[in-house]
Amino acid sequence: MRKLLFSSILSVVGWAISLTIGAAAFAQSTADHDSIPQETSQGDVTEHQVPIGNNIRELPRGNPIAAFSPGGAKAKALEDFIKEQKVAGLLILQDGKIRMERYALGHNDSSLWSSLSVAKSVTSTLVGVAIKEGYIKSIDDYVTDYLPSLKGSAFDSVKIRHLLTMTSGIKWNENYTDPTSDIARFDNDTTHDGMKAIVSYMRRLPAEAAPGKKFNYSTGETHLLGALISAATQQSLAHYLATKIWIPYGMEQTATWRVDRTGQELAGCCLQMQLRDFGRFGQFVLEDGSINGESIVPHQWFQEATQIQIPLWPGGGYGYGWWIFNNHSFEALGIHGQKVYIDPSRKLVIVLNSAWPEADSNERHFAAAIFIKSITDEIDKE
Repeated sequence: MRKLLFSSILSVVGWAISLTIGAAAFAQSTADHDSIPQETSQGDVTEHQVPIGNNIRELPRGNPIAAFSPGGAKAKALEDFIKEQKVAGLLILQDGKIRMERYALGHNDSSLWSSLSVAKSVTSTLVGVAIKEGYIKSIDDYVTDYLPSLKGSAFDSVKIRHLLTMTSGIKWNENYTDPTSDIARFDNDTTHDGMKAIVSYMRRLPAEAAPGKKFNYSTGETHLLGALISAATQQSLAHYLATKIWIPYGMEQTATWRVDRTGQELAGCCLQMQLRDFGRFGQFVLEDGSINGESIVPHQWFQEATQIQIPLWPGGGYGYGWWIFNNHSFEALGIHGQKVYIDPSRKLVIVLNSAWPEADSNERHFAAAIFIKSITDEIDKE
């Protein structure tokens, strides 16, 4: 881990995010709203679509936050933050209402932006949905119960819980600048055995710790979790996301999910969506996964998923694909400055789409934290 710049917490944030897969192109073209997610993706197909339905969940306009409005005490600070931190999209929802929405860098309200590792929080949520529907019995089931091709490998004693918390104990190197790292080798690996690419690759890896004993940030584990969900539901992740969340919750725009060479969605990254739909996903989580008055995840799923399951520093750590830094909020994070910040105590969702030139920067994390604190300070004054 590199030298501390501000505090131990910020360093752990930077370390964790910097280990994620390298960025795809940020801005994506608008997808066809009328298409359906494809179930096969061999050959030249590089992504699956996650279509919308006929009913869009409106996000009504709320009162602007006065201090950040033109002429307000923090208006200049807002403009400086957007410019200096390469913010392409900023959305603030409170009580499900838009209190701020800004675009820059050519991004707009109809273009898609790559989630990068924010997708991990979406994938972990789909585990909860699959449990509620009975496709998966429990997060304490063994991974090999759903991916039998892993039997006889180091995954024999690994449970779904361990993939959710990145504690499988399987050796994985995610240094994106190292051509010999696993994240680079997986991308270039040749699959000849008829298995999904991530299953074929991961089954060859050795264990370096007992399951549950060591946290090691691994996009490979979330990719594998995606393959497990697809195997359990017999659906592509894109189709499952569309039918269970995207369409019934009322997302505004078709999203896309990049796939690997064997047609499996890259579950640990690479879900492209519109800014407001990032916000709607955060609102869906804030509302405990409720659609039409009923939660589509098990009772207390999000309470568990967004609590510290793996302590990594005093007062903070990792949940089920979520980062926790204090006792009142949690975050989905991706490199180059992607963030969905959720504060249930304030009924608040903040989304940042950014184009940091660096994959990771402690200084930029610090700036984002200070900016969010300035937002909550103003809200608390109201």
